[in-house]
Amino acid sequence: MIKSQVTLKQLEAFAFVVDTGTFRAAATALGTTQPNISSRIAALETALDVALLYRDAGSVRLTKRGRELLGLTRDILRAGEALLEAAGRQDMIEERLRLGVTELVACTWLQTFLRQVRREYPSLRVELEVDLSGQIEERLREGQIDLALQNGPFSYQATGQQTLTEEAYLWVANADLARDLTKGTSVARFFDKAVLTHARHTGAGRALHALAAKRGFDTGKIIHSSALSACLPMVSEGLGVALLPRSLVLDDVQSGQLKELRSDWTAPPLAFFARYNADRAPRFVAKACDIAASIRPAAA
Repeated sequence: MIKSQVTLKQLEAFAFVVDTGTFRAAATALGTTQPNISSRIAALETALDVALLYRDAGSVRLTKRGRELLGLTRDILRAGEALLEAAGRQDMIEERLRLGVTELVACTWLQTFLRQVRREYPSLRVELEVDLSGQIEERLREGQIDLALQNGPFSYQATGQQTLTEEAYLWVANADLARDLTKGTSVARFFDKAVLTHARHTGAGRALHALAAKRGFDTGKIIHSSALSACLPMVSEGLGVALLPRSLVLDDVQSGQLKELRSDWTAPPLAFFARYNADRAPRFVAKACDIAASIRPAAA
């Protein structure tokens, strides 16, 4: 029996150093200090009588034996989680879920998701980052977040992914501006006013510019915002019409604060996904991904 010669904390430190690339980054991810991580790795190597990592200037690399033992290390860590789950003691899983979400998720269904995660894992600590989807994707690729709730498209293929509910777009304006618009359904009438929407590099922003170029509309009328929440007060004040995700404006449309506008064109829906690195993620990350998919199921 290995008794106390090898501990889960040592194995966890080994896996996190590999995943994050440095002792410092692993310490940050695990909420401890770099000397603690170094001590755990050294103790593990001593107990196993094997060198697991090459220490280069500012980075680490797996040795041949380290590469062979990494998979078993992950299996042991996941088995520890499985034991607690089988015993109904998810409250003993005192880990951190590093969660990255886009602003639209944060403004709409994030709280529902967090409540469900808390019910499943009462002791899980969530560290939240809200950013543009491209930034979230990069942090997921680098191992700096565990789970991303974001919209595509992607340049990095995560090994764990579930498709979520798409987000349709609506054209909206306040009541006064809606009355002033030319009748009909032509999107051209919106370009008589300012047009508020997503940041230019987003799918909606690119699609709107492509439409304007094709039909000869004045692209100078398009006002982009990387903060969707900033568009709502602007459109409510009558500063322009807006092309925004349906879930973001639905409450204001239903209350009469904003009016939905008929149009012969709208942006393609946003495709949303829950994404994580299945090859290295703990079990609770995969479970959190499942929770997101249960809250926002993809269309059949």
